[in-house]
Amino acid sequence: MTPAGSLLAAHGLRKAYGPTTALDGAEFSIHPGEVVAVMGPSGSGKSTLLHCLAGIVRPDAGEISYNGRSLTSMTDTELSALRRSEFGFVFQFGQLVPELTCVENVALPLRLNGAKRKEAERTALTWMERLEVDDVRGKRPGEVSGGQGQRVAVARALATSPRVVFADEPTGALDSLNGERVMELLTDAARSTNAAVVLVTHETRVAAYSDREIVVRDGKSRDMERLV
Repeated sequence: MTPAGSLLAAHGLRKAYGPTTALDGAEFSIHPGEVVAVMGPSGSGKSTLLHCLAGIVRPDAGEISYNGRSLTSMTDTELSALRRSEFGFVFQFGQLVPELTCVENVALPLRLNGAKRKEAERTALTWMERLEVDDVRGKRPGEVSGGQGQRVAVARALATSPRVVFADEPTGALDSLNGERVMELLTDAARSTNAAVVLVTHETRVAAYSDREIVVRDGKSRDMERLV
């Protein structure tokens, strides 16, 4: 049963890759404006959970609901449109397009959704200013630092005003100082737009930016109460 007020929720998720079980009845829920950290050891199933919630991977069993709709019954075309318009993504290594400038990278999802170049880049610059990287707008990803590149990636994830941001180890390739700044900017910006953030991490200092933690172990999930 979907928890009341949830924007995105999953019940009884199961996923196997051959003989290996990645998810074994996992549960999940998140509300608008909430940051939920998904934690667990390597190989526990936390990234598979994120990929299922984002519609990248289809579970073998279970149900995922998003904004009152069944994600698991959507077509590939519907899922692709959803990922372009209502979901944002931040990955461990940024995954910026090396041939494009930083502002073009941030504007890319807007352009894919049909925005004209000037309009898309104007919106992109607004987010780059907010993420403190507007000074690298004309540089390519290979010409900026790791911390700057990851903030550009965060700006790209937020540029379409997504309802949900999926962040998979967003500070994993950064030093502690840059990691802290990326998390501050990501969570502050997301909360200001009432976006939900699904944060996969194995670092307690990163999970500390969340409102709630879900621990995944052996494909099962457990909702942890934050002790504050």
